[in-house]
Formats: sequence, C-alpha cells, structure tokens
Amino acid sequence: MKISSESRLSTKPILLGGLLILAVMGSPAAQSQGTASERAERFRRMSQEAEARGLAETFKGVTRDGQIIPSLFAVRSSGVSTEPVRQAASAFLAVLSPDQRAKTLFPVNDDEWRKWMNQHFYVRQGVSLSEMSEAQRQVAIDLLRASLSAKGLQQSQDIMRLNHTLGELNGNNFEEYGEGRYWITLMGEPHASEPWGWQLDGHHLIINYFVMGDQVVMTPTFMGSEPVTATSGKYRGTAVLQREQAKGLALINAFNDDQRKHAVLQTSKRGQNNVAEAFKDNVVLDYAGIRAADLSAAQQDTLLDLIQEHVANLRDGHAQVKMDEVRQHLDATHFAWIGETTADSVFYYRVQSPVVLIEFDHQPHINMPGVERGKPTRQHIHSIVRTPNGNDYGKDLLRQHYQQHPHPHRH
Repeated sequence: MKISSESRLSTKPILLGGLLILAVMGSPAAQSQGTASERAERFRRMSQEAEARGLAETFKGVTRDGQIIPSLFAVRSSGVSTEPVRQAASAFLAVLSPDQRAKTLFPVNDDEWRKWMNQHFYVRQGVSLSEMSEAQRQVAIDLLRASLSAKGLQQSQDIMRLNHTLGELNGNNFEEYGEGRYWITLMGEPHASEPWGWQLDGHHLIINYFVMGDQVVMTPTFMGSEPVTATSGKYRGTAVLQREQAKGLALINAFNDDQRKHAVLQTSKRGQNNVAEAFKDNVVLDYAGIRAADLSAAQQDTLLDLIQEHVANLRDGHAQVKMDEVRQHLDATHFAWIGETTADSVFYYRVQSPVVLIEFDHQPHINMPGVERGKPTRQHIHSIVRTPNGNDYGKDLLRQHYQQHPHPHRH
C-alpha cells in the first residue's frame, strides 16, 4: 500500500487498522449494542475482514519507494547471548496444558506473525494471561523479563494496567478490557541455532520477537494507551510514554527556524497520523522532514537519544546492537513533525531510515466515556517501531537462513 504525500498528511480518523468499519463498529456506542454473544460474533467478523484485507498481499516490508534496499541485514553473531530468552520460552511451553500448547505453537514462517492488531476487539490466537493460572502467568512474565529491558517490561506491564483502568472507566467492562487480555503465541520451537520467536498481542501492546542464534529482531512493536495516565482506580498514578513524548518535543525545539521549516510538515494536527500500524506491513512511505545529515552534532545526539528511547524496550545488549545499526545509517535518517511545538501541544513525529521506522502520535479519544471526541489528546497515544526493507518479524534473516540451510520439511 502506497502512502502518497497527500494521504500521509490526512487527519481523517479512519485509519483504525486501515478499515473504516473499525472506526464505526469500534466506537463505544457500537460496542454497547447487542448481547455478549452478538458482540463476540461481530468482533469475529470484523477480525476476519481485517485479516483478509491485511494479508491479501505477500509480505514485502516497509519501503520508501516500493523497492527493497538489498544487503542491509546480515546473518552474523551479535555477541549477545539469547540463551536466557530460549530458556524462558521453553519454560513457558512446559507449563502449558496440551490444549494450550496446541493453540499457542505455530511454525516459524507462519502468517500468524502478521495477525496482530491494536484494537481491543480483535480475535487473537494463543493463550491469554487471563486464561492462565497464576503460576503460568508468572512464567509468561518471566519470558517478557528475559526478552525485554527493565524499561520495556515496566512499560509493557503498565500498558496492561492502564487497559484495566479503561475497563474501570467503561463501567467495569472487563469482558472487552483488562490487564489479562493479552495473548502469547510462539512461532517455532525455542532453539539455540534454529530460528524461532514469540508474539504478545493485545490492546495497545504488540511485541513481535524473532530470534535466530544470538540475533534478535523486535519489530513490529506497538505501544500505546488510552488513557495514558490513570487518575483513579486500582492503578491510579500509572503513566506511560512520557519520555517518548518529552524527548520528541525536546528535539523539535532544538531546531533553528530554517531547520523547522524542513522538519515540520504541518503545524495543525486535527486527527491521527500514524500510517504503519496493523496490516500495513508493505506500506510505501517516502522520506519526509529534515535529514540528520543537516543537523549539528549536538542535534544528532538528541535525535539518537530519541531513537534510543524507543529501541531501549529491547534488552540492553540487543538494543545496543540495534543502535549501532541505526548509527551506520544516521546521515540517511529523517525526522518529520506534525503539530505545534509548545509544552502542552499535541503532535505526531516520525523517524525513518533504511533500518528503522518510528512513529509517535497523539490520537483522538476512542473508548473513553464522557470526553470530547475528534480532537487529538495527550491521553491517547500510539507508537510503533518497525524494521523497513523486509526485516520486520526477522523475515530477511529467515530468508537468508533458508538459503543457507534449506530444510522446508522442518517448517
């Protein structure tokens, strides 16, 4: 799907999963209609429609012009062990019942990787945290702990807690919201050298975690929340994505007037602007904004610090490996902005290079009762991190692995 210069600036609130029907049927008014079984059937139908459209195209990857830049990603040793992740994943599989394991484990090259969506109604595969026993949940969290940084684990758990807050705000609706409504699947058996990975999928939190040897690709990763800060309820005081917000604002305000003219695409932000969310694996998105090559050394450091904030949800050693990759393509990195730049502004920013795509967006309220709708707010944030040029889900590494070690009978 190509995003033109006109449509990428669109502020019409219709890009919920790329489907207008989602914006309509995902509204609180629509959610309240019908019995639980009728809503479940409606959600199932909506999920099927989203998947059918989203998976209609064979995976290619995010590009700037429809063409994959070759030889960006190499099968090599990262020097950072993945053994703790493998052990944690094996322990997780071991505590599942046979039925749970059967619905959780998929082949490493299965389209299940691409079946994720931010919306709360999406019908997901695998086993959810709410279905697990307390002992199973602890082992599942141990998998996240082994895979993510302390910051990444904290933010993931806080997003889940804020989904509970959203349930409280919607009349204690824990049928559709809640901290346990997050599903885990594994693609491939955990292995020291063969490729495998895991996915966490739920409302405002999706992590795709591909492992091959000691290499890791943790994209696409979606993190967001509505509300962003809990002002009441069980998790009062919980807040997420504040550093990502503050560091983006600090970067745009570090620019001089001429640099701002290049970086700012629009000063008015009316809706939502993210374009690389669910089922946008093949989005064509041209560079926009200002090049890092046109920034001072200090400004480049501020840009790298912003990128690091998003990448640092990955465990520390592999986050450093990714940042080394980012630095190799720093001159080709672009930063774009939509919105005003005051301390309390709502805004969108995008960081894009051959090896990383980051979007951060203040969105209008969707599921919060009793609030103004249609205008972007700091209480609803979406962020997405992707690996362009074919390596989301580690697919380019998997392709190279199959070229070097053909074994289709095993996958």
